[in-house]
Amino acid sequence: MNFSWSYLLHGFAQAATPLNLAYALLGSLVGTLVGVLPGIGPTSAIAILLPLTTILPPIPAIIMMAAIYYGAMYGGSTTAIVVNIPGEASSVPTAMDGYQLARQGRGGPALGISAISSFVAGTLSLVGLTFFAPLLANVALAFGPPEYFALMFMALSLVVSLSGRALLKGLIATALGLLVSMMGLDPLTGEARLTFGTVSLMAGVNFISVIIGLFAIGEVLVNIERAVATIYENKVRDWLPTREDLKHSWGAMLRSSVIGFFLGLLPGCSPAVTTFIAYDAEKKVSKRPHLFGHGAIEGVAAAEGANNATCSGGFVPLFSFGIPSGPALAVLLGGFMMYGLQPGPMLFKENPDLVWAVIASMYLGNIILLVLNLPLVGLWARIALIPFPILGPMIILFSVIGAYSVRFLMFDVWVALIFGVLGYLMRKLGFPLAPMVLATVLTQMLETSLKQSMVLSDGSPLIFFTRPLAAVFMVLAFIMIAWGVWLQFSGRGKELAADDSD
Repeated sequence: MNFSWSYLLHGFAQAATPLNLAYALLGSLVGTLVGVLPGIGPTSAIAILLPLTTILPPIPAIIMMAAIYYGAMYGGSTTAIVVNIPGEASSVPTAMDGYQLARQGRGGPALGISAISSFVAGTLSLVGLTFFAPLLANVALAFGPPEYFALMFMALSLVVSLSGRALLKGLIATALGLLVSMMGLDPLTGEARLTFGTVSLMAGVNFISVIIGLFAIGEVLVNIERAVATIYENKVRDWLPTREDLKHSWGAMLRSSVIGFFLGLLPGCSPAVTTFIAYDAEKKVSKRPHLFGHGAIEGVAAAEGANNATCSGGFVPLFSFGIPSGPALAVLLGGFMMYGLQPGPMLFKENPDLVWAVIASMYLGNIILLVLNLPLVGLWARIALIPFPILGPMIILFSVIGAYSVRFLMFDVWVALIFGVLGYLMRKLGFPLAPMVLATVLTQMLETSLKQSMVLSDGSPLIFFTRPLAAVFMVLAFIMIAWGVWLQFSGRGKELAADDSD
């Protein structure tokens, strides 16, 4: 596969036709709406709409489905910031700082930075997709199970730095997350475990229901106890980011673009992983790390930039080798196959019109989303001005609908409600939520990679230190753990801990 300016320009000509522009706009709108509604992620939305797109030619259909995917990344920040409902795991870091900004009356600037960072990171990663796809996809192919395990282990080691003032409580929360995601069938042997004889637990616990419960329902219970009148306790002053906000955020936008794009090349490395890594990296380099968890606008920029960059980076292995990097792209791959198209090197040779039209439409889609989101910042932020006695029940209702819509099971609704109470109790007792969420998301990938690695090495753990890429990730993971422990027990750690939070 070679890059060609003529192919790219032809792609822009195709993407800019009224029909394709209309479907890019429609997909962007649907994607934003999907991102705003908790629980209804891009995977479900693309899967539901897939049969309906058969009436369309392949180019507008694929353009629309791709727009739903990256549009959902934009929309996911809205409820995370305004009402502390991260509809996707990738929105959890956004909620940690965005919601605190909203409580300070700065929900508008947080949403504005979110839209700008999404645009910057999305566009930069598209440049990477356009020019460097063959080279970077080859790098991604060098990853085997040991490299994946080491990468996931490094991500999980962030727990130490995300545990805030309570290292022990953070580790307990991590253990809870590990236990929750191990319920169900063993991913390799198919053996049932931790199901307690319950048939509903055989399919495992869906992490979206866990997230909705911990954050949305738990937050409502906390606000009921505090008898708050509105989400905003201060007067709303500004709707758009200030020059100072942009000054603090531009570095985070660029760094998260690089982290999100490169990690997005790895099959299985979802935005849920990259946003945590980008958020933690930004906290490490920030001149004001004490603000993280209390309303650091650069934290919002890092998380939102990373998830959009990951989204675009994921198209590299999909287009080049037919390997989807996550569930949403796996459904999109199904869409290609529905039209008799097989993503891979031959796709560029046999269907250059389609590939370059879709890539060009993503540039246009990013502009459409920026135009749609920035003028509507005030509208989204005004959601938080609704009196809490009205907003609270609405949050519960949307949470229940969101939890049910994941797999259309009442079991998931009960899971969300149970974890809502657990989230409330964890807040009351000072347990951090982020380590539990990260452990819940990563456990299955971590376990599968570990078992595959052990099979490859005949049970020797040295495989993680004899392969260069895996060794680099493992060393970085141990450095992060050591750094976190040092912070906890040193004088600086106590100083930081006083201002840290989950």
